[in-house]
Amino acid sequence: MTAAATSIAANLAAVRARIAEACERAGRDPAEVTIVGVTKTHPPSLVEEALAAGLTDIGENRAQELLPKAEALEARGLAPRWHFIGRLQRNKVRGVLPHIAALHSLDTARLADEIERRADRLEGDGAAARDPLPCYLEVNVAREASKDGIAPEQLPELLHEASKRRHIAVAGLMTVAPLVDDPEQVRPVFRQLRELAHAHGLEGLSMGMTDDYAVAVEEGSTVVRLGRVIFGARRS
Repeated sequence: MTAAATSIAANLAAVRARIAEACERAGRDPAEVTIVGVTKTHPPSLVEEALAAGLTDIGENRAQELLPKAEALEARGLAPRWHFIGRLQRNKVRGVLPHIAALHSLDTARLADEIERRADRLEGDGAAARDPLPCYLEVNVAREASKDGIAPEQLPELLHEASKRRHIAVAGLMTVAPLVDDPEQVRPVFRQLRELAHAHGLEGLSMGMTDDYAVAVEEGSTVVRLGRVIFGARRS
């Protein structure tokens, strides 16, 4: 086992222990929480090490990183569950769609239309039928101008639009909390997303990153998106 693999395995064990502690405080089962390892800027070799350590779900922010990594791993007979977690431009849907198991950043009806159109075309080209793509609707709970996502009051309309698409399954809601010094400061953000989800009959909550995931789990997160705490600092 390489030094990198040892580090990733140890980091992943520490993350799982912290999630278990957060679940115990909240009266939850740790099995309810999926860890998505975010490998932005890291090479396919580190993804392979993470898979060997027991991680099954891998997240990418950019199509130009996802596609070569997915192809490199497929060539080695490895097939993680890929999650696209960044902003997905409509002109990238065609390349990304065949690879991903979930999208965490659906925020417009136009993007939903493009997913539907490309999925229809894949079927028409003879691709194997696949289940609808699980999509999390991205909500900008904190209303930060620098962040993507819809305002909370726009959720009913987007939920209605997404639910009409045959190739989309609304899995829940996603948010990116503000960067703060104390994770307790963003607890209200996570709580509001949970309340929004419950108000609309949704169970999935993609919320929580390296600096705040324990608080997110306490507030009901079902998916945490973790990069630095597992893989170390991003590479330039």
